[in-house]
Amino acid sequence: MRHFPQAFLAILFTVHLVAGAKWEFVQNGTSGILALESIIVGPTLALFFDFSGTGGPLQINGHSAWGALWNLQTNEATALDVVSDTFCASGGFLSNGTMVSVGGHLAGNSSTAVDGRMALRIFEPCDTPDGQGCTLFDDPDLVHLAETRWYPSSLRIFDGSLMIAGGIHEATPFYNTDPVNSFEFFPSKNGGVPRSSLFLQRSLVANLFPRVLALPDGKVFMVANNQSIIYDIEANTETILPDLPNGVRVTNPFDGTITLLPLSPPLYIPEVLVCGGTNTSDQIPPEQLSSQDAASDQCSRITLTRAGIKRGWEVERMLEGRMMPEMILLPNGQVLIINGAQTGYAAISSVAVVQGNSNADHAALTPSLYDPLAPLGRRISNKGLPTTDIARMYHSSVTLTPSGNILLAGSNPNVNVNETVKFPTEFRVQYLNPPYMSMARPTLSSVPAKIGFDSRFTAQVTIPNSVYRSPEIKVALMDLGYSSHAFHSSSRLVFLEASLSSDRSPPNNRVYPPGPGFLFVTVGDATSAGIRVMVGSGASPPVPDQGRRI
Repeated sequence: MRHFPQAFLAILFTVHLVAGAKWEFVQNGTSGILALESIIVGPTLALFFDFSGTGGPLQINGHSAWGALWNLQTNEATALDVVSDTFCASGGFLSNGTMVSVGGHLAGNSSTAVDGRMALRIFEPCDTPDGQGCTLFDDPDLVHLAETRWYPSSLRIFDGSLMIAGGIHEATPFYNTDPVNSFEFFPSKNGGVPRSSLFLQRSLVANLFPRVLALPDGKVFMVANNQSIIYDIEANTETILPDLPNGVRVTNPFDGTITLLPLSPPLYIPEVLVCGGTNTSDQIPPEQLSSQDAASDQCSRITLTRAGIKRGWEVERMLEGRMMPEMILLPNGQVLIINGAQTGYAAISSVAVVQGNSNADHAALTPSLYDPLAPLGRRISNKGLPTTDIARMYHSSVTLTPSGNILLAGSNPNVNVNETVKFPTEFRVQYLNPPYMSMARPTLSSVPAKIGFDSRFTAQVTIPNSVYRSPEIKVALMDLGYSSHAFHSSSRLVFLEASLSSDRSPPNNRVYPPGPGFLFVTVGDATSAGIRVMVGSGASPPVPDQGRRI
């Protein structure tokens, strides 16, 4: 192995693929609870949340657990003591590294959970590799939202706080007919009074889990139904953008997915990719819909500059239609499109023709890769990608791990545990291993635990002897996001300026909202494991602007 101190190498090295190295699904362990939400909370730990009434086998305090820590090293789950119902919630990290779970469900009489619709569950940073001593603070009487929210979205913004968007007050059969048309923040702003949203009002009745992305100027891009805006948090104003092309709708119960493509220096120009969903009108009653209705194969991409907005959305096609897909940013800048169904809709037993209890059918079992740098029409491929035998339908989750592979869990288009239908309650946990998991990889060491904005830092990278000359190395700072209902809240990849002598952190807290992240280095075809870092001061929100404006 070659050892290079004080640098991520910006050029000159690559790794040749090892014979037999390939993409591969591996099933390893069972989750114990239905992992319908997941987030990486440490180098070796993921956090899963479930519906309190599912009734999975993992027990705590004499009842089925609905929260668990998943050990990425042992592939075992440890029950967490959760008080409120986390069903169909969201979440993310604050600037101080605290994870906050947001909203939830009004538990039924069969559950021991309390009402989770106003809940704010606090998971403080915990560095024990096995999760020993890690606890969740969950007391809705003491810490709570201003409004009841089921099916909300959340987003870490430039001051390190969470923005919470939309949702529903009470359960309704299919569409959002009891909406929460507002935004609020944690810690609260505006004296705790939610901000009403004309955008959420306009995008009814298919706007649950609105898709929200933090732009590098501090504004927020939003998609709900088939509509899009840029929201200015500081001015409390919205700018209406073009609708998604061809009438495609992408928010629950018509779940497509969305991601902010990797941001690159020096300008960090934001581009957004939206894939999947449906062409079905939101004016059609659910009793006229079917699990056999084709999902949309459309991907739409827009550059959020003045010229890009004027050009509008650029359309391309996936290899199949997908309802409830998710997109995962990979450290090399590519995007993995995975999970979901080729027909039907999100939710459970609420359309005329169901498959068991599922509103969707024909699971999408082969993932695809999207290359943002390839020409239009040649960006999406599943060449070399494997096919799984585990359907990941409604209530499934997926996330990149610090090791660099992809964790898949959950799937339950049923109310409780049901193992007799085509799409049963799924407790099996899988990993999708990229080829680099089977080859010699770069390794990172001596990485600073805390990285300030617009500052130079040094670290060490070890390159295998099998490395040859190459034109490129990539250093990626990533927020691995919070997976819930076909959307990865706060997911983000910022490429760093890298040189032989040092690297430069993101220029400010708008390009990368302050808080935790993972640093990866990709050399040719091989990506290192990620190293967790704190970006910014680590102070509690709200934090002031840091770094330099671009």
